[in-house]
Amino acid sequence: MQLFITYNILNGFLKKKVNAMNFIPLETIKINELNRRESVFMGLDVGSKTIGMAVSDRRNKIASSVGTIARKGNNGDFFGILRHLKSYNVGLIICGWPLQMDGLACKQCEKVENFIEKLSKHTDVGIARWDERFSTSVVDKIMIEADLSRKRRKQLVDKTAAVYILQGALDFLNHRIILLEEGICKNGKM
Repeated sequence: MQLFITYNILNGFLKKKVNAMNFIPLETIKINELNRRESVFMGLDVGSKTIGMAVSDRRNKIASSVGTIARKGNNGDFFGILRHLKSYNVGLIICGWPLQMDGLACKQCEKVENFIEKLSKHTDVGIARWDERFSTSVVDKIMIEADLSRKRRKQLVDKTAAVYILQGALDFLNHRIILLEEGICKNGKM
């Protein structure tokens, strides 16, 4: 059984009701409303040892790295994230969703889902999932091409993956706005 409510804290950022536990479909997000309120998006790449973090600019066009948090258990993890939510005026969190190649959820998805569920109890900021398949491998390939050492790649991979995840979501949302304005899609559906 799913419980559906509207995330009232987003004050009109959503067009329809969503699963109350954690998931906000990206198609329901009104990015222009977030832009008017000067809210930014935060991207998270949740790993077993670290959490990579990225934030968007005020126009929600470009993602930049904020850094990583070493996993210390949920309360320690949440403290670092919550601190950044306030300091950057985050209006929505985009969390990487590590689906398998066939599009099905995997064991890591379960861990991320548990993390999202617990995080949502500590904040009123909405949380959306973004398919992060290939994010780490793409980022790793780019860093290899940049001739970074294995040690340096290991230091950068999580926060760079968070940027990659967030940038993908921002590109999707901004592209959808262009299509809506040009009349190519209706009601946000392509």
